[in-house]
Amino acid sequence: MDDSSQVSARSSTLDAWTDALSQSTGAPGGGAASGVMLSIAYALTSMVAGYTKVDDDLEAELDALKQRATTGREAALQLADEDAAASKAFGRAFRFEPGEEREDAIREASVTAAESSADLGRTGADAVRDLEWLAEHGNPALVADIAVACGALRAAVAGARTNMSFDLGSLTSSGESIEGVREQHPLLWKTVQDLDAVLDRIDRLTAEIEGKAVPTELQEQ
Repeated sequence: MDDSSQVSARSSTLDAWTDALSQSTGAPGGGAASGVMLSIAYALTSMVAGYTKVDDDLEAELDALKQRATTGREAALQLADEDAAASKAFGRAFRFEPGEEREDAIREASVTAAESSADLGRTGADAVRDLEWLAEHGNPALVADIAVACGALRAAVAGARTNMSFDLGSLTSSGESIEGVREQHPLLWKTVQDLDAVLDRIDRLTAEIEGKAVPTELQEQ
């Protein structure tokens, strides 16, 4: 018997949490994993910032960045746990017997899950500017760590975006049309589009960082 319902991204060991993730329960699932990857992106941001020395005129910006990274890491783990709870409710909804009660449960669970993913995606979007700042002002010896942070951040945002799309699409299982979903949940629909732009921004930053980190002879191979 697995104990996935008892694990927490905030308090369980990494071994226990990933063991729960490996179980066929869906809670934690891909959305919660996106939250954990977002926390890794923020943690690396904090680490690089801690190794960075700047002139006095940038000190206040660096201090604010460090605070955002700390807050973001904690928020990401909280969102991971919230997503795991939403995933559990989502799975329960589809186990109802066919009928109005099942449709209502699917509708409620789908919207809750989509909102959870939206929160995670928006939190990830906030991290991009700080990685851009570190790419310009951070300790150049840690450029590879910034690249890893970008990879973790992209995985988190992409996961949130895909889960949102799936959750909104699941509303059609309760009788809604795609057009109806778009009209009833305009903010969630817009967030999906916004996250596409965030992913493009992360990709541009990653390419810029790799241009600095990878030796020219390796780039040409």
